[in-house]
Amino acid sequence: MDLKFSKVTRKGPITIVTLSRPEVYNALHTDAHFELHEVFNAFAADPDQWVAIVTGAGDKAFCAGNDLKWQAAGGKRGWASSGFGGLTSRFDCDKPIIAAVNGVAMGGGFEIALACDLIIAAENAKFALPEPRVGLAALAGGLHRLPRQIGLKQAMGMILTARHVSAREGLELGFVNEVVPQGEVVAAAERWAETICQNSPMSIRASKQTLQRGLETSLEQAIAEQREYPAVKAMAASQDYIEGPKAFSEKRPPKWLGK
Repeated sequence: MDLKFSKVTRKGPITIVTLSRPEVYNALHTDAHFELHEVFNAFAADPDQWVAIVTGAGDKAFCAGNDLKWQAAGGKRGWASSGFGGLTSRFDCDKPIIAAVNGVAMGGGFEIALACDLIIAAENAKFALPEPRVGLAALAGGLHRLPRQIGLKQAMGMILTARHVSAREGLELGFVNEVVPQGEVVAAAERWAETICQNSPMSIRASKQTLQRGLETSLEQAIAEQREYPAVKAMAASQDYIEGPKAFSEKRPPKWLGK
């Protein structure tokens, strides 16, 4: 895949996607969205890749959101079915995705982070949905994900004021999982990914899918239907499902195959 606006590296079962437009604080335009759509499609389809990390090039920005200068110059705004950055409307990926936020995460950049399963933030990270200040609204999922993750009143406070939130406050509010020194955020995200990879990827996918689908319905219905979820069925039919108890009984580390 010929990549112009992002970089992809792989470390074993971990895919690291770097948004690479540092000259505009990794802001994204139409071509970048479609490229990232293909990048995350490839990750989702690769059975040997179990966890993804998304970060930004440089030490100033994770992603500044929509490239407003490009749009003001006549660039036509748009993205693929998977949404802003190839992630905000990607509802069918059961593999964990970690945001390693290395600087500002504004607007669509914050919405990308909110669409990830975990957010690891550098101490210099800043988060906001500032779209109202330029006559827009955060319609790439931020207006829906933020209140689901931190509660209605706290989300309203951020959204209606468009204020900037530090990494530490994000941790207190609950949308950040860990704050680390500047320059260490990708390494910290890799540690999280490596810990996740110690578990069966089939079980991880089943757990993520069950959690997400369960939030869409009542507790009673979620428990009643969970064994019919595709990822749960795949887990129960997998080699890992046999390997886990076998390794436990033999007192040895399991050898996960992800199938």
